[in-house]
Amino acid sequence: MNDPVVIGFIVYLVVVLVVGSLTLRLTKSLADYLLAGRKLGPWLVAFSERASGESAWLLIGLPGVALMAGFGAIWPAIGCTFGIFVSWTFVARKLREQTEAHDCITLPRFFEKRFGDDTHLLRWVSTVIIVFFFTLYVAAQFLGAGKVLNAAFGMTPLQGMLLGSVIILFYTIMGGFYAVVWTDFFQGLIMVCTLGVLPIAGLISLGGVGALTTKLNAVDPNLLGLGGEDSTTLMDTILYAIGGLGIGLGYVGQPHLLARFMAIRQSSDLRKGSLIATFWALIAFYGAVGVGLVGLAMIGQGIEDSEQIMPLVANALMPGAIVGVMISGAIAAMMSTADSQLLVTTSAVTEDIYHGLINKEAPQKRLVLISRTVTVIVGLVGLVLALTGEELVYDLVLYAWGGLGAAFGPAMLFTLWSKRANKNAIVAGMLTGAISVIVWKNVPVLANFVYELVPGFLLATIVIWVVSRVSRTAEPLG
Repeated sequence: MNDPVVIGFIVYLVVVLVVGSLTLRLTKSLADYLLAGRKLGPWLVAFSERASGESAWLLIGLPGVALMAGFGAIWPAIGCTFGIFVSWTFVARKLREQTEAHDCITLPRFFEKRFGDDTHLLRWVSTVIIVFFFTLYVAAQFLGAGKVLNAAFGMTPLQGMLLGSVIILFYTIMGGFYAVVWTDFFQGLIMVCTLGVLPIAGLISLGGVGALTTKLNAVDPNLLGLGGEDSTTLMDTILYAIGGLGIGLGYVGQPHLLARFMAIRQSSDLRKGSLIATFWALIAFYGAVGVGLVGLAMIGQGIEDSEQIMPLVANALMPGAIVGVMISGAIAAMMSTADSQLLVTTSAVTEDIYHGLINKEAPQKRLVLISRTVTVIVGLVGLVLALTGEELVYDLVLYAWGGLGAAFGPAMLFTLWSKRANKNAIVAGMLTGAISVIVWKNVPVLANFVYELVPGFLLATIVIWVVSRVSRTAEPLG
């Protein structure tokens, strides 16, 4: 074990644990625990949204895809960058203003109040979807932690998953949203620096872009194409591109990212936040693809697990202490997503179910205690799923991402922008999006055809549009 690597990693751990401890005193109410009292500036919100949006899949999953697919991995990078821009442009401001106008700190509550749903159906449907898919999402982050710590430090996957889950649960329970956002800031900084530096260092080591393409061509000429490793026809390339670009559809429907827009200090800060987030995405996504391509040229495809390529490249190119910081970037990606997902799941159970429907007079201290308890329970369930699952991090993340994006993406756009949308349409759209993703993912012939988010998003959009026009409900609020 390389001592400088260990030292770099330990320094990172100390920072996030200190942040969790210091922010404990700031968390006095449920609004503080879930949204930091809506007091955050654009830099914090932008870095937190980006760090929590790009989980283990960006640092280890996408480089792993590039290792296997070559330049075809560029499609997810393009789709995600565009999706981030659309989300900040067409969702952020309206969501921030409307959630404050309706005095909502969670998405299920916002949907309910926006459409005057006295039956609480919107709240129940959205909560169940959040809990189901986010538990899978958290499991993917713990699984990623096991892989990275195994590749970097020789820990067993079990040890890596246990260490990662304990750290995440500690600072999330202690400081809530304040701790999550401040640790996200540092984590997002490490992530973007890692993905910005590693490809450049790799190109210098290889001798430039020309040397890179020569080595890739020697491995497999198909790696220089845009259709992925299994593409043999133009239609294969088109479907592969649609699937990669389609990942970007999910950004407008991810509850843990939408919570960042709700937490910003004032809506006028969102323009600056949008510029910061987009610039971050341009560096990070194309850098992640670059890491995989450099790793492919340096190491080849002969490694047992393609998703360990990032730490292997870091170890090959960088000094020990820097490797420790970069490995921290991979762990940061997982932590910054898992903590956010834990908080959103916690908010759905505590605020939307317990406080909203069971005990409306519950004191704030009890709500914070229940929130922390739910955080632990969801984290433990996610850990169990990670220990027993056999999926790749990339696949598991895309499944959860697709379910949330298809369920909430069209619903959010219609809620914010359509005057004809109503409760029945939004419920139908949420269910259509979630169910279609689950079915599509689990039918092999469909799953191999195109990424499940694409048909799920499209079907949910059609259903909301149709039901909005044939269903008559009471006029929605504001």
